[in-house]
Amino acid sequence: MSELVDILNALDEQRNAPAALATLVGVEGSSYRRPGARLLLLPNGKHVGSISGGCLEEDLRERAGRVLATGCSEIATYDTIADNDLVWGVGLGCQGLVRIFIERLPALRPGWVRTLTANLTSRRKTAVAVVFGGTDPTGTALASELTPGTTPDNVFHETIRPPPALVVFGAGDDARPVVRIAKDLGWHLTVADARTSYATTARFPEADSIVSGPVSALADQVAPDEHSFAVVMTHRYADDHSLLRALLPRPLAYLGVLGPRKRTDRLLAQLDAEGLPIHPDMLEKLHAPMGLDLGGSTPESVALSIVAEVQARLTQRIPTFLRDRPGPIHA
Repeated sequence: MSELVDILNALDEQRNAPAALATLVGVEGSSYRRPGARLLLLPNGKHVGSISGGCLEEDLRERAGRVLATGCSEIATYDTIADNDLVWGVGLGCQGLVRIFIERLPALRPGWVRTLTANLTSRRKTAVAVVFGGTDPTGTALASELTPGTTPDNVFHETIRPPPALVVFGAGDDARPVVRIAKDLGWHLTVADARTSYATTARFPEADSIVSGPVSALADQVAPDEHSFAVVMTHRYADDHSLLRALLPRPLAYLGVLGPRKRTDRLLAQLDAEGLPIHPDMLEKLHAPMGLDLGGSTPESVALSIVAEVQARLTQRIPTFLRDRPGPIHA
């Protein structure tokens, strides 16, 4: 998602110049990226995003130059299925076939760019389509704008959703690498803490939103919903107690609590004794202690384990070594 946001930002910064947009529209077999990966190329040589690990970009830049010069879109097909494949003198051995559509975006940006930018800002999903084949390969458009009768085989459909929302309750030093790593993934970050001296933009420049106020009101101020991921890491028992009371009844996608299992068990027992029944659906979303068992004890390694667990929950995957995963890497 950060890649797409960077592309949109680059289009806005270079709004007076045309651009070439390459979109991965089809994959058979193995591929470094999945359909929907994009690479933006500007006349000044700047490029944003990626289609492969770097092995195809040089040829794509040449093709994009032609598209910019002629205004005629192109579709590039790279076949690395054969064992003896040679692409630009290098045997890639990726065992896959990829199709990439390259289109020219005029200086006056098409409507889908403006709509997608606005929808991502307001955290709404957008249905887009890339018409890449047939007699009229018109390129990217909003799905609602497709010409009736467009051949489905020549269209790549994609629903672009807003970045995952991660709310970090607690603005201590160990929360800073959590925010940095999650932001590198393109997530929408909110940091909330009762301490105004901790919850600051100076400490969390990557955060999209910083909230401070009475701990009893933090959850209501942030108002996480069923699509939100929340982690509680205040290091203060009373604050965690107040936050769990407010967060457990909410239909969150994930709720993680930092600290030993016995500490969280004590918190849950206290809440139950105070009249908050702990239902199975609460425990299903609750991860305590949160994080994957990756080893390491530094703030950075703990942050990595936390973000990795949230990523696994987001994609509904059971973490394991890829070498032990049966079948392909990507579903």
